Amino acid sequence: MATMSAWCIMGTVMADFFNALLQFGFLQSAVLAAVLASIGCGFIGTFVVVKRISFIAGGIAHSVLAGIGAAVYFGFAPLLGALLAAVAAALLVGLIRIYGKQQEDTLIAAMWAVGMAIGVVLISKSPGYQADLSSYLFGNILLIEKSSLWIMFVLDIILLIIISSYYRQFLAVTFDEEFARLRGVPVTFFYLLLLVMVAITVVLLVQIVGLILVLALLTLPAAIAAHHVHSLGRMMLVSSIIGVSVSLLGLALSFGPDLPSGPTIILLTAAVYLASLVFSHLRQKRQGRLATASQYPAGERHG
Repeated sequence: MATMSAWCIMGTVMADFFNALLQFGFLQSAVLAAVLASIGCGFIGTFVVVKRISFIAGGIAHSVLAGIGAAVYFGFAPLLGALLAAVAAALLVGLIRIYGKQQEDTLIAAMWAVGMAIGVVLISKSPGYQADLSSYLFGNILLIEKSSLWIMFVLDIILLIIISSYYRQFLAVTFDEEFARLRGVPVTFFYLLLLVMVAITVVLLVQIVGLILVLALLTLPAAIAAHHVHSLGRMMLVSSIIGVSVSLLGLALSFGPDLPSGPTIILLTAAVYLASLVFSHLRQKRQGRLATASQYPAGERHG
């Protein structure tokens, strides 16, 4: 009975959401933003998970607030400020990793904190601006502007063109940098380009879930995909589908009860990740038992 009640409540929430979706333009813009962000997230998040650069991606993400603060303070578009700061942070992080490996963790953590601090100071001192830091920290997808949707669309196209043009090079750099060097691939260039693409994806996600929660949405869909597929290309596709699904479902679940959309999306993504982890573990145990059974038939095991 409890399960049936839960499904009934879920059905009612979804029905209300779709009815509202047909009526309100801001909700339609939010859905488009979720789809556009999830596409970039799925493709680039796969590289982040496979190459294990989540900490680096976090440093880039939290430096974005400095760019947003500068944009607000000097009076230009916050999205442009976020993009400039993210790209600059990506290049700086990449150079730190290449030339300062002994202090890599410390330097990235410092940049993480300094970027946040600069952003908070600039926003708080912006003349005539009543800053709502929570919208930057936790996102506000329901207030996204149509101009931002066009920017997100263009950024997605740029990401897809770069990945499709240099897929083999990124594949080599992601799995084995030394082998890539031996094959003549300019590893430093493609590594820095990969970090710049991570920066672009961070900017795509900032308006959906905010700076603090970016890392979860960047990595969890790809990590879920990694439980079930092992080809990099398939991981990208499955991760994008998962990202779109959890973002839209999280948006729908948050709409009726008036919950914050970004945290709701992240909580739903985390729940799906945990369920996928348990399912993957049980499947591996079952496959192990079947492999043992096929290797040692019942008569041999008892003999």
